[in-house]
Amino acid sequence: MSTTSENFLQELPIKALKAKKENISYFKKLKKRTPKNLDYVVQDLHDKEFERTDCMTCANCCKTTSPMFFSNDISRIAKHLRMKEQKFMETYLERDEDDCYVLKSAPCTFLDERDNTCFIYDIRPKACAEYPHTNRKKFIQLTDLTVTNTSVCPAAYNIVESLKKAIPLSNTPRKFRDKN
Repeated sequence: MSTTSENFLQELPIKALKAKKENISYFKKLKKRTPKNLDYVVQDLHDKEFERTDCMTCANCCKTTSPMFFSNDISRIAKHLRMKEQKFMETYLERDEDDCYVLKSAPCTFLDERDNTCFIYDIRPKACAEYPHTNRKKFIQLTDLTVTNTSVCPAAYNIVESLKKAIPLSNTPRKFRDKN
């Protein structure tokens, strides 16, 4: 599997910011004329991208952002750590501006930065397990989140760039960017 170059990771927020307006416009048009096979197309692009992308060489999501922790996640992880849920929340979590539970700090407390492994991988939050959410059904409902994720996840960025080629829309600027 290929590795994500350090240069690409450093350039990613800038590339994603430059593409943001175009991507928002693209997804707005795609919502108006959503192809029936969109989920299949995106799933195929996702599968192809993750054949060449190894998250363990990147872990940028773990280093820069926090997943949302839902009550099931909190219960499961606290039990695994042999902590009371309240103590787990006090120790590791805070509420964000949307009143959701997120980690107090980045990088993730549970990430071993020496090798990008996760201490709680088998019981990680649902949001981590599903990240970058490009293989979920009803993808069209996740386009805002996907645009946000393009600035953090090289795979999400590449999937969106590939999607614009796979389903080109008229009146969409044809400024396709190089993938990493």
